[in-house]
Amino acid sequence: MNGAASEETLAPEGPLSFDSVATVLAQAQAFSARADLPGRVTVDFSRVSEVDSAALALLLEWRRVAQRRGIALSFTHLPANLLALASLYGIEQLVQPTAP
Repeated sequence: MNGAASEETLAPEGPLSFDSVATVLAQAQAFSARADLPGRVTVDFSRVSEVDSAALALLLEWRRVAQRRGIALSFTHLPANLLALASLYGIEQLVQPTAP
């Protein structure tokens, strides 16, 4: 695992929707391309103002990248409607929030 003792928190802001998710994904891809990736990343959703199913797809992509790169990934402060979408699609176990 990369930098097993290191941790980093990412905090996307504003809407995570079809209109904005491409920009956030590009930022996440730049982050994951770093040579000095931490061993653990927490994504804090407390500053996200709205979500739709594109946000759910983004979370799944982050999970795939983290697994491929050997990074422990957790999500905090997930909006209730995002959790409801995950439940609707039967993938809530993939996006379950951790305690803050």
